[in-house]
Amino acid sequence: MMRIDLFGRILGSKTRSDYQLAHDALYNRLMAGTVDKNGRFVWSGGEFRAALGKGGLIPADKKREGDGASPIGAWPLRRVLYRPDRVPPPATALPVAALEPAMGWCDDPKDPNYNCPVSHPYPSSAEHLWRADELYDVIVVLGHNEDPIVPGAGSAIFLHCAKPGFPPTEGCIALQRDDLLTLLASAIPGDALIISGE
Repeated sequence: MMRIDLFGRILGSKTRSDYQLAHDALYNRLMAGTVDKNGRFVWSGGEFRAALGKGGLIPADKKREGDGASPIGAWPLRRVLYRPDRVPPPATALPVAALEPAMGWCDDPKDPNYNCPVSHPYPSSAEHLWRADELYDVIVVLGHNEDPIVPGAGSAIFLHCAKPGFPPTEGCIALQRDDLLTLLASAIPGDALIISGE
């Protein structure tokens, strides 16, 4: 039986074809979905329409707080947050937690809790996750700007529900809610969202 280490190398195999098969399998398993510059979201279960940031797509090292751009890169799916008064807990292998009315996310680069969850009222600028609209009925927290957190390099980059008509986001990727729930049903820890510049 083939084993793969963290670098995708085959242990105990010397053939190029075995290496390629293992590499492809590892890559595909680590990829929950890829979204391109045209808002086409492709994954193993099909294709969805997606909304992108109003600032377009930008290399991750150029991403800045408030620019409205979606950062190019592979971002792990960390955990799922949901509105318990509107939707049941999403069926997924990812960690899941219910939102609470006081929950927020700090977007002030000067604050020590920048790009971290906080509770309202909060003394610095922080987004409210409990919204009147349906955008945050289901949120997937992405592993963007997290280790280490760089002040000003972007906060609260999520995969969340899209508005009707798919208008641009503030930098997140948004899917129709049923499509997002379908994706989550097959997602496992270690999967990633790839935002492509192509």
